[in-house]
Amino acid sequence: MTTTSQRFFISYAGLDRPWAEWVGWHLERADHQVILDVWDWSTGGNFVERMDEALKQADAVVALFSKSYFDADRWTQEEWTAAVARRERIIPLALEPLAAADTPHLLAPRLHKNLHGLDETAALAALREAINGGTRPTSPPIFPGKAPAAGPTEAEGRTKPRLPGSTGQPDVWNVRRRNPDFAGREAVMVQLRESLLNGQQAFVQALHGMGGIGKTQIALEYAHRFSGQYDLVWWIDAEQSDQVPVHYTELADHLGIAKPDAGSDPNARAVLHHLRTRQRWLIVLDNAEDPAQIAPWLPEGPGHVLITSRNHNWRGIAHPTGLDVFTRSDSLAYLGTRIPGTTAAQADALAQDLGDLPLALAQAAGVIGSGMTLDRYRQLLTGNTARILQEGDAPGYPAPLAATVGIATTRLDDNHPEATALLRLGAFLGPDPIPIAWLESARPHLSTIPGDPDDLMWLHTSLQHLGRYGLARIDHETFQIHRLTQAVLRDQSDSAQTERVRDDVTTILRTIEPGDPESPDNWAAWASLTSHLTAQHVLVAGRPELRPTLQQAAIFLIRSGQPRTAVELLTSLRETWTADLGPDNLEVLTCAQYLGHATFDFGDFTNARPIIEDTLTRRSRTLGDDHPDTLHSANDLATVLNEFGEHTEARRMHEDTLTRRRRTLGVDHPDTFRSATNLAMALGKLDKPAEALPMLEDTLVRARRILGDDHPDTLHTATNVAAILNELGKPAEAHRMLEDTLVRARRTLGDDHPDTLHTATTFAGSLSQLGKKAECRRTLEDTLARRRRTLGDDHPDTLHSAVNFAVNLLELGEHAEARPRLEDTLLRARRTLGDDHPDTLKFANALATALNGFGEHTEARRIHEDTLAGRRRILGNDHRRTLQSAYAVAITLYSLRAYSEAAELLEDVRARQRRTLGDHHRDTLRTTHALADTLTAMGKRFAAQKLLAGKKPKRRLGRKRR
Repeated sequence: MTTTSQRFFISYAGLDRPWAEWVGWHLERADHQVILDVWDWSTGGNFVERMDEALKQADAVVALFSKSYFDADRWTQEEWTAAVARRERIIPLALEPLAAADTPHLLAPRLHKNLHGLDETAALAALREAINGGTRPTSPPIFPGKAPAAGPTEAEGRTKPRLPGSTGQPDVWNVRRRNPDFAGREAVMVQLRESLLNGQQAFVQALHGMGGIGKTQIALEYAHRFSGQYDLVWWIDAEQSDQVPVHYTELADHLGIAKPDAGSDPNARAVLHHLRTRQRWLIVLDNAEDPAQIAPWLPEGPGHVLITSRNHNWRGIAHPTGLDVFTRSDSLAYLGTRIPGTTAAQADALAQDLGDLPLALAQAAGVIGSGMTLDRYRQLLTGNTARILQEGDAPGYPAPLAATVGIATTRLDDNHPEATALLRLGAFLGPDPIPIAWLESARPHLSTIPGDPDDLMWLHTSLQHLGRYGLARIDHETFQIHRLTQAVLRDQSDSAQTERVRDDVTTILRTIEPGDPESPDNWAAWASLTSHLTAQHVLVAGRPELRPTLQQAAIFLIRSGQPRTAVELLTSLRETWTADLGPDNLEVLTCAQYLGHATFDFGDFTNARPIIEDTLTRRSRTLGDDHPDTLHSANDLATVLNEFGEHTEARRMHEDTLTRRRRTLGVDHPDTFRSATNLAMALGKLDKPAEALPMLEDTLVRARRILGDDHPDTLHTATNVAAILNELGKPAEAHRMLEDTLVRARRTLGDDHPDTLHTATTFAGSLSQLGKKAECRRTLEDTLARRRRTLGDDHPDTLHSAVNFAVNLLELGEHAEARPRLEDTLLRARRTLGDDHPDTLKFANALATALNGFGEHTEARRIHEDTLAGRRRILGNDHRRTLQSAYAVAITLYSLRAYSEAAELLEDVRARQRRTLGDHHRDTLRTTHALADTLTAMGKRFAAQKLLAGKKPKRRLGRKRR
């Protein structure tokens, strides 16, 4: 291509590897040096370091543009952005038509060469022009589609690749028509292609998975998509292994090597011998079930073998890859194409119901597309699963899902009844993985499993059969049955059989003991158990023997930060248990207590309050005021009152509860710690941080000694200590404490736990006070994203994060982004919390303050005055937040030059602050200086000077910060 050798780094997306190798091949033939990951980098190396090193060494980056190339999740983004940042030469080559919107704006001005749609001569010419402006070699290379019959032709051992995107089918081809509805599975296609290319001679890849997972569809798509890379592609239906030689004989006929009188076995062996000397072939063995029967007919030589199978046991014969269901994004893309007009929410709900199983999605699309609404289909799927799964045209699949499950189950039952019994038992558990240890422990007590209860190998043998028939996913610790397979099996069970199986399910769930549900060390085990206890079809509420387990599961859900799931579980339990036991039963009241707690954590304060009040009333009457359960309810009610702004009553209740707990439980009991922490936070709400701090510090010392440094209650108390330190103007001390607490919370609770996010929010507050606004922004933005994802957009904690982030944006001067965030948050708070909720008033105050900064003083005055009226009504005239609102109104009046009104209001605010906060509190001093400025503006300089006598000068009203 040119006489001057250069070093090129080839940047490409995984699916475009054939193009990368083709380009790299011809660049090397032109005496250039090529850096290509699949040629030069060993498995297990540090990819990021190798890429950075390659980019530094390269004279230019050859970027192979495609839609996959610009996927935000691919490393190609890191490659081209690094090259652009370094002002390095980029040579773009387009592999498919790209719209302007497909290309990032940084690369849009770059001229690129099109390689797509060209024959071999034109493609090579375009590559030459891209590299050196169009010079031509005197002897062009051989067209890559015509490979030599021998092995590798180059010293380095690589066979020259065919031109990617070559049109037409291979000379030998028997693959059926491509499925036009194939969608998604791009990650699987990349993995499959790379596995086959990275393998040695006759690399054998086995795709295995349950029926309906789309194994055949993936193999079919692979054969069509990469047909240009093969000279021979032959598809064999391998379900009946004794017919495989017959299919090879058909291939021998096409190759012209068949001997008519020799029989199928000799002709098949002749094909296998022929393939050892031939390059670029693909043999697909579809639906192969018996590895031992298939192994003798696996070809050897420089080609690829692709097997699809329900059976997972291909080790030692092929490289096995287990297929899972669609990702949710693949499901949504598929449904969006097959059922036009479906909303994202509708598609997501349907995909959830169908467990993202490709066959089920195809059937649903067929039914819905031929005269049934999506909502009606979902209703039928819930009540008549087996019936509705018999319907629907699913092109490319041999049978509907119900028939597929029925056929496999019948075959299994004929030969292995104990495996069928295990399958049916699993159908009445949840759709999540089932720990094998549960069955091992419960086996002697199970009535539905035939055979010897003492047989140590029964479970292993049964699971092997389930895996072979593709009815379950098996690993060394768990097995899993797809939710629709479960539903079909349940529908096929008669009532007597169902009741016996449900008894066994109860036996299994009752015998599991994950440990203390409040300890994070046990949360993984509890998560596994709770996923089955809360599955819709696992009917647990009416099983008395499960009540203790269910109560502990509720504690786990609350402590691990899953209030939504807790509310759903506890609502059902409370209704059933109340009907069976009465509203004053101790277990019913415990259930109600947890329901109130979970409802509060879910952010639904309005509905939480009556549940907690009713539970407290009943416990006080039946158990007495000092009973630990009664004190639990009293603590919960005081916490709710604090959120409603009833701080004085909340303080009174917390003080009473703390006194009772100290007397009945002791000063070092965890419940006592919680009461002390809650009382301290109530004092903080009442503007008494100096009283709160020593109480919190004492509680923290005790919690560390009794519970340990990493206990969730200890971490929660430490965060509250730091919050009070922030409030007292000690951000440096708070920052040091929070750095340690945040690290411990992330390690112990996880990044997304509500307590971790509370700690992160408090940490951001200390950063802001220390002037680290940019770092504060990163923390707040991350916290907001996590709260939106885990709690929802309208949860009070999410709203707080949204306001905090918006205020931070204002401090960074990003007003255009901050304002709509403040307005949106206020609308959400008014809708979910109400106009007079303390948080709603706080958000309104933040918006009005921002409007003042924008110069919109009239609108700011209206909102500030509304907020002041609300706070006077809810919090009282002397509450610190009320006085802060009054101060804000006065400042707005000053900006509107209503000096007389501003001065009158400031005098009242100052008098109240001197009485409640003292002369030297920062709020009092701020009001004093604002009043002095206002008096000066009114021409009362002597009065202003007298007011400021002995006071440090403050920033004057109306001056802008630099």
